[in-house]
Amino acid sequence: MKKLFQISFVSLFLISNYVLGQQKLSLNDAVKITLENNLDIKIVENQDEIFKNNASFLNSGYLPTISSNAGINKSEQNIEIETPNNLSGKLDNMKSENSFSNISLNYILLDNSGRNFNYKKSKELSNRSKLEVKEVIENTLLQLFTVYYEVCRLFEEREIIKSSLEISKTRLERKNTEFEFGQSTKLEVLNAEVDVNTDSIKLLSSIQNLSNAKRDLNLIMNVELNSNYDLDRNVIYNSKDKISEFYKNAAENNTRLKIYDKSVDISNYELKSIKSTYLPTIGLVGSYDWNESINDNPYAFFNKNIYDGISGGINLSWNIFNSGKRITANKNAKIKLENSKIEKEKVFLIFQKELNNAYETYLNNLFILEVQEKSLLTSENNFLRNLEKYNIGIVSSIEFRRAQINLLNAKLSRNTAMYDGKLSELYFLKVAGAIIGSSF
Repeated sequence: MKKLFQISFVSLFLISNYVLGQQKLSLNDAVKITLENNLDIKIVENQDEIFKNNASFLNSGYLPTISSNAGINKSEQNIEIETPNNLSGKLDNMKSENSFSNISLNYILLDNSGRNFNYKKSKELSNRSKLEVKEVIENTLLQLFTVYYEVCRLFEEREIIKSSLEISKTRLERKNTEFEFGQSTKLEVLNAEVDVNTDSIKLLSSIQNLSNAKRDLNLIMNVELNSNYDLDRNVIYNSKDKISEFYKNAAENNTRLKIYDKSVDISNYELKSIKSTYLPTIGLVGSYDWNESINDNPYAFFNKNIYDGISGGINLSWNIFNSGKRITANKNAKIKLENSKIEKEKVFLIFQKELNNAYETYLNNLFILEVQEKSLLTSENNFLRNLEKYNIGIVSSIEFRRAQINLLNAKLSRNTAMYDGKLSELYFLKVAGAIIGSSF
């Protein structure tokens, strides 16, 4: 009895500690918190910003380059002169100064669409990055839903086991009373006590699993790990018509397929960009220069010289042959384009397999749920009949315990089937590209 008291006390303590300080948390609230706080999403969103910056017009090559430089040089020298006519002279501390400044402009007028292909490639890289962000969000949401509903399942499991434990405790109290009046044996009392201990241990294990799952949920939402929430355990399935529509449009909406579509486009633009380098480029150049020279040498042709002016022109550049590197790059770009097409085809086959597997698993789980609900109804009726017979002494404790265990297992199986069905639906929605924005 002392051991029974200890187990019951620990169970009550854990339950009360779990309930204390709980906050209401709907699935939509969990989604909102996750989208705002999840670290994986923040990282991939920052990476997307980099691709967005790279795809801006400022990085396109369509704008000119403007550079400027300026400087000043000073010198102080001693000069000694001797001519063939034996004339000589010496000048000490002769100073000179030269100042200059320059601003130049370079602009590519024609590059055979090379800039255009590179700009489009950058745009597609940015578009693919957005899809990769979406895919991370989809995976994170699926992970969130999985853990969220696991917490719900374990909460229901805890309540089911608690209910079974109360039945076992009532039976133990009854056997103790009957034993005091000589209407039962010590063996039946001990058996009842063992059953209470067994159910109490099950409850402790369920509470521990629930606590661990709560921390998993908090980790995904990136909140305090020991936060307690009262979750919305209402499970709503999408209609069959919606599921059929999602299945029909899955190939158009699947995010991974869209990513590989972009990869093919990117490889194609990369090949076109390399091909554009085979032809010459025409550019516009211009500059403004200013220069001032001061020299105090009395024998110099001039002591001060200042000039400034504008210059401009058009140039043509043609890299006719660069040691074969361009030929190699062109060949490799063709291979990359072919590989991207092969990878797209491979991913599509995998997608078809995953979609059909997910769809059939979902339908199968709905059928299992229906069977488990019927089984639960049967177990409940069977337990109630055994309870009536047990109360009037027709059914033995062993038979009653068997009916109790059958009811417990039926409730647990039905509980598991309900959440398995929902999770299989959510996985199907993820493969079909419809997990974002769908009703949960």
